[in-house]
Amino acid sequence: MILNPKFPLYLPGVENSNNDNVSIIGASLREDVTILGYFVSGNGGLEIKIQNTYSTKEYASFNDILRKFIQDNQLENVQRLGMAVPGPVIDGKSSPARLGWSLDVEEFKRDFGFEKVDMLNDMEASAYGMALLEDSDLEAIYTSGHLEKGNVAILAPGNGLGEAGYFFDGKNLRPFATEGGHSEFSPRTNVEVEFYQFLNNIYGIVSWENVLSKTGLFNIYRFLRDVKRHPEPEWLGERLANGNFAQELYKAAVEDNVLICKIALDTFLEFLAREANNLTLKLKATGGLLIAGDIPQMVIEYVDKTKFYEKFKISDKMESMLRNIPIYLVKQNHTALKGMALYTAYYQE
Repeated sequence: MILNPKFPLYLPGVENSNNDNVSIIGASLREDVTILGYFVSGNGGLEIKIQNTYSTKEYASFNDILRKFIQDNQLENVQRLGMAVPGPVIDGKSSPARLGWSLDVEEFKRDFGFEKVDMLNDMEASAYGMALLEDSDLEAIYTSGHLEKGNVAILAPGNGLGEAGYFFDGKNLRPFATEGGHSEFSPRTNVEVEFYQFLNNIYGIVSWENVLSKTGLFNIYRFLRDVKRHPEPEWLGERLANGNFAQELYKAAVEDNVLICKIALDTFLEFLAREANNLTLKLKATGGLLIAGDIPQMVIEYVDKTKFYEKFKISDKMESMLRNIPIYLVKQNHTALKGMALYTAYYQE
């Protein structure tokens, strides 16, 4: 895996020969699965040797998963560890609500003997990992032909709503995390006011994550079913209850042409375009918008690109800026895992 020149990351350690041929365990911690990889650095890139997936809920701590990975693969004298976590990281510590674990880089250094341990928010790690993407991993939703250098916004709905960005310093891109997914959702139309009130009764504070995530897709669907009284076929209710909700809803919309599911997907994509607009404006992301995450990857064939772009560029005063911003959908998974290993290999203060 080598760096894509479209992503000129700030990685000062690439020029340091001490970072060549370094053994690294990279980890992407998620509430459903935790993915670990064994990497070796070299020539400014990475080679992945081993990758294993573990069911997060089956383990009491990440320490247990890490020990199992090391034992299962008979790894010895691994030099560095990098962890991508679904929550804020402050002073090398994090307690992600989705995991229920407390993580501290100093404890991993002490308990496992690593020379270097890094921990990043998973969206910041993903931003590093996107620099390893090939051009074929990016699906263009909109390109104006007018390329502008500048900050880049990243929006990723999945188990939660990840938001991050790249700051363009005039030469390089520098990834940074945000917790923007937890900012408050605001309705625009009368129906959306009803939707907001529906969610307000459930959550109190209604965040964008309550709307743009796997749970958010379920919230949209049950609002349409329970409040707006769109009919739900009996067979569909059983399928949604017993299977993967997002996948079953998508299948019902595309293959079975179920109206409530089509409206739910259309509504989700409209909200996605709106929050993409919000994030792009807040970051002044003239360099582009990257949409990642499990849900966009799943529905890529369903997305009406022209309609999405038209919803995205609506603004009171900034439409001229928004209409020139390229939008790409990231088709590759595991960017957090690879990005975390890349950061641990080559980032130096």
